Amino acid sequence: MSILSFVFIFFAAYFLGSLPTGYWAGRARGVDIRTVGSKNMGATNVFRTVGKTLGIIVLLVDALKGWAAVAALAPLIWRHFSPDAIPVWLQVTAGFGAILGHNYTCWLHFKGGKGIATSAGVFLALVPGALAISLAVWIVLFAVTRYVSVASIAAAALLPVGSWITTQDVRLTVVAGVVGGLAICKHKANLARLLAGTEHRIELCKKKGAAQ
Repeated sequence: MSILSFVFIFFAAYFLGSLPTGYWAGRARGVDIRTVGSKNMGATNVFRTVGKTLGIIVLLVDALKGWAAVAALAPLIWRHFSPDAIPVWLQVTAGFGAILGHNYTCWLHFKGGKGIATSAGVFLALVPGALAISLAVWIVLFAVTRYVSVASIAAAALLPVGSWITTQDVRLTVVAGVVGGLAICKHKANLARLLAGTEHRIELCKKKGAAQ
């Protein structure tokens, strides 16, 4: 296993993850997503400020970036270095590359999203059982609170727990802890707004009389 293979896979995954889908979705509607709502380039801000359809598309594409980096891009590059099955650490390297690319995209002065969807895509490929547990928690908390940030922070915190329950692999549990910790750190502004009582809720249906 050569250092060169790690470097190639990391930077290829970083480039894939760095594609600023939320920013492009906003531009498609004539909006700079960095200047409206929470000013974040993730799917939640697109959903809230640009439209539900584009928000869902951005969510799916951001998740696909993480999944593709681990499940498709890394094995494809690895085959150029070795005929053997790709080692798990190279897949982990690809996952980190994609997440860092999304969070710190080189296309927009190294400012990006919070990495929740891309991290979900990474763990769908790497540890799907852990993702299933975190996703279930996310759905329940979002349904109860209507705060995407609360659901995302809790899901990120439980990612290493889910990894240990489903794999009992110390390496993957540590990786899940690092990824979850990074996601929580990216929610510092949300935590401040939650404490101040100014965090935005997502309302899926307009209340009766709201448009009158």
